Amino acid sequence: MSPAKLTRVAFQGERGAFSEQAAVELLGEHITPVPRPTFEALFAAINDGAADLILAPIENALAGSVHRSYDLLLESNLTIVGEVVIPIVMNLIGALGAHFENVRSVESHPVALAQCERFFAKNPHIRRVVAEDTAGSVSNVVRAADPSRAAIAGLRAADVYGGELLREHLEDDRANFTRFLLLSPDAKIPRGANKLSLVMRLAHQPGSLQAALEPFAKRKINLLRIESRPIPGHPWEYRFYLDLAASTEDAKVKNALDELRKFGHEVRVLGCYVAAQTPGLESSK
Repeated sequence: MSPAKLTRVAFQGERGAFSEQAAVELLGEHITPVPRPTFEALFAAINDGAADLILAPIENALAGSVHRSYDLLLESNLTIVGEVVIPIVMNLIGALGAHFENVRSVESHPVALAQCERFFAKNPHIRRVVAEDTAGSVSNVVRAADPSRAAIAGLRAADVYGGELLREHLEDDRANFTRFLLLSPDAKIPRGANKLSLVMRLAHQPGSLQAALEPFAKRKINLLRIESRPIPGHPWEYRFYLDLAASTEDAKVKNALDELRKFGHEVRVLGCYVAAQTPGLESSK
């Protein structure tokens, strides 16, 4: 994959969203950001001719999995070619020239508001206002030029819309990270790939999950994550998404996948790519 040739990167949200920040951290400032209003529009961006790559949130350290991304990924023909993890820092942003003492209402996405409970407890005179998007709330506040209004969002939103930074680190828990997947129609495996994602549909019978994991366990292939999602039209049956510390270029991994398929399990490799580091986590160990 050559990021220099694939410059249009789609993400869900408006300019300045955390997703745009993640795209820039992964691929650099040279990209052309392509904001999309919904997850459905995001995953259609390449087929629509609007983007070359897609960056989709898949997991938050506090809120958990982004299930819509899992479902739409399975419906698509896209391949995971990379990932990035960014810290989610909540900032209070007002219109140009605003001051914290004048703020009477704060707007943002409901998840962002919920992650700043201590701030609202300390400032009971400030009313919270639910909005559709963190970055969009900054756009609205700056455009309104009302010093009593502010928004909670990332610093990039303040830069994009010309907002005034009033307070930093409003989040209750600073160990707040979101993991994003870089998706491409090109299934080429990047150099140094060390992480494998796949999805399995197992036989609906006792012990099927244990049997499906055995080919990896006996080869000492580390399971990093497992996620189940219901199968539409098949009540109480599930697909299982797996992340493994592995590469499809490793013979023992290929053998494990072959063994899985011999048992009649439906297996689809979603991507083999370079694992992202969580900022600050490695240095703290």
